[in-house]
Parts: sequence; C-alpha cells; structure tokens
Amino acid sequence: MSPINSKSPDPNDIYTISRLNREVRRVLEDVFPTIWIQGEISNLAKPASGHLYFTLKDNAAQVRCAMFKNRQSGLRFDPENGMQVMARANIGLYEGRGEYQLIIESLEPAGAGALQIAFEALKQKLSTEGLFAEENKKSLPQYPKTIGIITSATGAAVQDILSILKRRYPYGKVIIYPVAVQGEGAAIKIANAIKLADQRKECDVLILSRGGGSLEDLWSFNEEVVARALFDTATPIVSGVGHEIDFTIADFVADHRAPTPSAAAELVSPDMIETVTKLKQQEEQLIHHQKQIIHNLRRHVELLSVQVPHPKQRLIELMQRTDEYSMRIRHQIESELSNKKISLSTWLHKISELNPVHKVSQQLEKVKHIQSQLEQSIKQILDKSNSDISRLSHMLNTISPISTLDRGYAIVTDTKTNSIVTGVNNLNAGDQLRIRLSAAEIDSTIDEIHEN
Repeated sequence: MSPINSKSPDPNDIYTISRLNREVRRVLEDVFPTIWIQGEISNLAKPASGHLYFTLKDNAAQVRCAMFKNRQSGLRFDPENGMQVMARANIGLYEGRGEYQLIIESLEPAGAGALQIAFEALKQKLSTEGLFAEENKKSLPQYPKTIGIITSATGAAVQDILSILKRRYPYGKVIIYPVAVQGEGAAIKIANAIKLADQRKECDVLILSRGGGSLEDLWSFNEEVVARALFDTATPIVSGVGHEIDFTIADFVADHRAPTPSAAAELVSPDMIETVTKLKQQEEQLIHHQKQIIHNLRRHVELLSVQVPHPKQRLIELMQRTDEYSMRIRHQIESELSNKKISLSTWLHKISELNPVHKVSQQLEKVKHIQSQLEQSIKQILDKSNSDISRLSHMLNTISPISTLDRGYAIVTDTKTNSIVTGVNNLNAGDQLRIRLSAAEIDSTIDEIHEN
C-alpha cells in the first residue's frame, strides 16, 4: 500500500465557488458566439421589473433563458407558454446558482408564419383599442386644393400617382413627402413623415403608398408606430400599399384603403373630364328646363290676357263701386250721429238728476248732525273722566303717606343705606338719619337709643 501524500495544496490552486462560476462564465462567453436557437417557451415569468424569464425546451432537453427589458422594444408579439420561437442569444452563466443560461437579444415566432403571427397579434390588439372603428374614419374632400403623397421619392408608386393626378385632376397642387418605405428604421421614418405632413396643415388629403412586395418588404406598414401616427392625424389619409391582395395594418387604420397606389390617386382626385361632361349635361338640362318654364309662362300670360277685361270697362266698374261705397259710408255716418244725439240727451237728463249741488247740501246737513252728536259724546266722555279723576285722587290722598305726614307722623331713613328705618335693631349711636316731615326734611345724628 502506497503511503498517503501528505503534502498540502497551494492556496492559489484552491477555487472558491464564486471564482469557479466566474471563470466558467468567461469561458462560455468566449467560446460560444451569438447563436440562433429554436425551442418551445415554458415556465414563462414576467416580474414587475419588466424582464422576461422562461425555459426553452425541445423533446429531449431544456435551457434557462433571460430577456431583459431593454431588449424587448423590437418584440412584435407577446410571448406565451407553448409557443415555438426563434431566439438570438448569447450563452452565459448565472453565477448565483451555477447554472448556465441564454441571454436573449431578440425573439420572434418560429417557422414560415412568424411574421403573420406578429401581424395577427398586432391587428387584434389595435382592433380591440378601436383604431379600426368606422366612427373614427374621416371623409375625403370632393375637390382637394392640395394633395400630399408620403412615399419613396424614387419608387414607381410615386410616378404612377403623379401620372394619374395629372390626367384626372390637373388643377390640384401636389406635395411629396419623401421617405424610406423599407429597411431598418423605415417604420419610424414613415411615422415621422405622417406627423410632419399633418402638423404643417398644407394638404387637404394625404396618400400613404408604396409598390408591391413580400410580407417582409411591406413590414414597415405593419409596425405599431405607423398605426398610431395614422390614427392621430387630423388630415384625411388614404393608404395604397402593395397590390390588391396585400393588406397591411396601415390599411385598417387609414380613413380609406385603396388596393394600389394608382387606385389611391383615383380615390382622392375627381375625374375632371367626367366632371366637365356632367356639368355640360346639367347645363343642357338647365337650359331645357328654363325654356320649358318660359314657354309655360307665355301660355299662362296668353290665357290671362283673354280673361282680363278691357281697362276702360274695369275703370267704369271701379267708379261705380266707389260711388256705392261713398253713399253707404255717408248713410252709416248719419245713422251713427243720430244715435249719438239720442244717447247724449239721455245722459244729460241723468246728469241733471244727479246735480252735485243738491247732493252736497244733503251731505252738509248730515255732517252738521254728526258733528253735533260727536261734540255731545266728547262732552260726556270728558265729564265722566273728570269725575273718575276726582274719585281716584281722593282715594290716593286717603292712602298716601304724605297725608299721614300731615297728621304728625314722620318717615325716618338711614342715610348710609338709604333705607327706611322700621326698628332699632340695626341702629347704633352716631348713625346719620334723615327725618322727612310733611313740609321739610331734617338730618340728625343718634346720640342714644331708648327702647320702649
């Protein structure tokens, strides 16, 4: 049996768990580049921080994943458990648990229908919010003075639109807002162009267009930022994106959808040739109608000329009618005067019977009689009042303390308390007293008190 090696290891060769996990993480990050990986989402967690944590799995294995909030701005769908996805990720290690994980840089649905899934998800979201509602759609002006076109300045779509507007509506002014309609950042540029055209308020209607292409080519018109910009415009806007079979989110949000850019140009512009033709037809109808009215009026005048009598005959009738009215009025006036005279005579008789002099003399006699009665009543009341006063005066004199004083009595008052003295209990020698007699008052001082 070999002897045990008792030599201790070098402290620098001893790894801590933290050191081991840290160096393993560095090795993983250095060895593995950014990769694409496909799998099914499970154990999805969405904490309040806004980060996403989930597991990607296939039939035989699984790996933990983390997608931080700052990487989610480009998400075109809401991740859910059970969804097959393609992830662009970096391989790392979560040192706290010693578990390796994928740091997700971007995420999209897997398979050929990935963009279609994102399209349907955004369509459902915006529809629920009411961005497609008909009550929010604005009507198009019949004869716009200025038409704005938001599209690529070098594409075929703008040439088709300008050609149709020149042919159909040469009197309208056109303003082009050039913008990239495909590629990275195109959606933001389209949204900014829509906002700019609306803010300037120089167009009566706007056309948003581009030529046909694949779903990927048209994807800028399926971005939410473009949909929001379209919904917020005050200017009516027509979308003409792609071919007739192509539908984008912009088509659903715009006030009107045209199947092609050319159709959009026709939708916003009246056909001047057709308009002039209609005006000529209306002019001819108006002239015909006026001629018919003039003809009818002439016939009516002719009929009236037959029915209307000669002016001389009409004048004779008016003179006779005037005389008739004059005699009728005169008779009526004379009758009214006669009735007034009779009425006046009747009233004069009544007035004579109601002579105020006679009435006044009668009233004066009544007044004198009433005055005499009043004077007698007043005299009786005064006599009775004088008698009552004398009786009451005698009664008052009988019970008056002054009368008692006249009989030799006096009223003694304590000058200190100003109260009447009724006994000697509260009096002492030296107290000041006031003695009231019948005709005078005497101030005195008590020298001595003698009780009876």
